[in-house]
Amino acid sequence: MEKNKNEKKSTNRRNFLKLGLMSSVTAVAGASLISNLASDEELKASGEKIRLLTPDGKVVEVDASNINKYPEAHITPAEARKGIPNRKFVMVIDLARCKNARKCVEGCQKGHKLDHGEEFMKIQLIQDNPDAEPYWFPKNCMHCDEPPCVTVCPTGATFKRDDSIVLVDTERCIGCKFCITSCPYSARQFNWEHKAKYDDKSQPYSPETSVPGAEGTVIKCDFCPDMLRQGKLPHCAQSCPMGVIYFGDKNEDIVTNGEETVRFSQLIKDRAGYRHLEHLGTKPNVYYLPPVNKQFPLERGFDIDEEIIERYKDVPYVQELKKQGKL
Repeated sequence: MEKNKNEKKSTNRRNFLKLGLMSSVTAVAGASLISNLASDEELKASGEKIRLLTPDGKVVEVDASNINKYPEAHITPAEARKGIPNRKFVMVIDLARCKNARKCVEGCQKGHKLDHGEEFMKIQLIQDNPDAEPYWFPKNCMHCDEPPCVTVCPTGATFKRDDSIVLVDTERCIGCKFCITSCPYSARQFNWEHKAKYDDKSQPYSPETSVPGAEGTVIKCDFCPDMLRQGKLPHCAQSCPMGVIYFGDKNEDIVTNGEETVRFSQLIKDRAGYRHLEHLGTKPNVYYLPPVNKQFPLERGFDIDEEIIERYKDVPYVQELKKQGKL
């Protein structure tokens, strides 16, 4: 039964990626896929039909073989600084659904060619007070509207786009680490040494992908703008099996986790959504839904491997779980 349920969820997620959210495709897609259609002379019809939304709001049906997959279209550093027009991307994380499956971490690592120890998405164990039960807290770059990292960068390597995304241009980064020290969310990492993967020049460099990387530069979560241009969810949202991560366009007031599409404003209102460390005035574009009526017991999040238990071995709550034989 559980297997069938998971298979159904996986199918639904693929359908989302295929249909582009149907009538709300432009809420997630940076540029309509309609504009990337290839000519009939170049491709043979597959017989599979895909429904897409045109820029003027009409739903049309096209053959799947006519869709240009888009990754071959290179976004230059200059284009990357402009952002995707008329969009304001936003992420919502439902803490009640998270069980530390770590699929979001793995999906992000694979998509950005990160090493095992490099994590743009970090899953932390949070306890608000001694009397409350801890909960899992996914944390990535908040893509703030008032980002201190951008303010302190002396070269303009770190920049904010009109679509709310904050990126790092490694071709301008001098490795001063000012942005790292100014970020209150500890969202940035530093490439301390050269790695063989940096020598792969098969893919032209763009700040939108951060690939290939470079020694002596800063890296971080980028909201996967290259995926957004294809009408797809970021790697973390795609990979989560529990539907924890919603992503969408604040301008159109729509977010989705691949299973359901909802009004962003209504979701935040109904679930008392909040922003992490909002009192600092950074105006993050990542919102959290409180861990009320959690779907999974906390100890389910420790059954990944011994490394996870080792991370939190000094936490009193974890030590108590060990005494009770739950870990």
